[in-house]
Amino acid sequence: MALLLPFLLAACSQGEERPAAQRTDGLPTIVSLNPCTDAVLAEVAEPGQLLAISHYSQDPSSSSMPLDLARNYRVTGGTVEEVIALGPDIVVAGAFLAPATQAAFQRLGIQVETFGIVSSPAESAEQVERLARIAGNPAGGEALNARIADSLEAARWDGEAVPALLWQQGGIVAGDGALVSNLLLHAGFSSHAAARGLGQGAYVPLERVLADPPAVVIAAGGERALAHPALSAMEGTQYARLDPALTYCGGPTIIRAVEALAQIRRDVG
Repeated sequence: MALLLPFLLAACSQGEERPAAQRTDGLPTIVSLNPCTDAVLAEVAEPGQLLAISHYSQDPSSSSMPLDLARNYRVTGGTVEEVIALGPDIVVAGAFLAPATQAAFQRLGIQVETFGIVSSPAESAEQVERLARIAGNPAGGEALNARIADSLEAARWDGEAVPALLWQQGGIVAGDGALVSNLLLHAGFSSHAAARGLGQGAYVPLERVLADPPAVVIAAGGERALAHPALSAMEGTQYARLDPALTYCGGPTIIRAVEALAQIRRDVG
């Protein structure tokens, strides 16, 4: 990137135009470099408007959208060369996009929009609205948010909350401010980790889970410890699995996440 940037900026200063993917309907063409925005844009962008999504979305371990949907799109690793070759009007990226990369896009006349991690359904709704406006389809954002609101209402649990440990890849737990923690509360669970003073990213070994078990263990990862036979054998504790791809993003991912959590809560009884 450091070697390429001077040449790109020089080309721009000499008046060379970047390749452009032109549309006749006036809608901007977009490249998304973030798996969470990938999933939203796939819902609100018109066919052919989303030129590429991040390579994460075609990886089962990191995708926030169904793989069969993700495979309908070209993917990019997010390098300046790849993006410029596609010629988008707008690049949508995460908040941690490298400043040099962002500057290169902007100097080449590509609009850059960055998005952070949402921590609540309300923040997710705002993000969906903003992405839909960027895509030139506010009505599509409203429709998606309505579907998400319906799924949240259907998953709401108004009875007693059951203590649950959401045990994620690497043996860590989510903090109170994480979106998935809010969805757990919504679906009728209380946080076993928070009750023991464990915050975002705290490590919980298998031995601790067995010594101090919650009413429910929800394993969201494929590591050996998270699938240990001893977890299913614990008396008084129920064990469930959750696709880890449902624990990070807002937007349409919320629909699949709350449906899965609501089913686990119904199974608990």
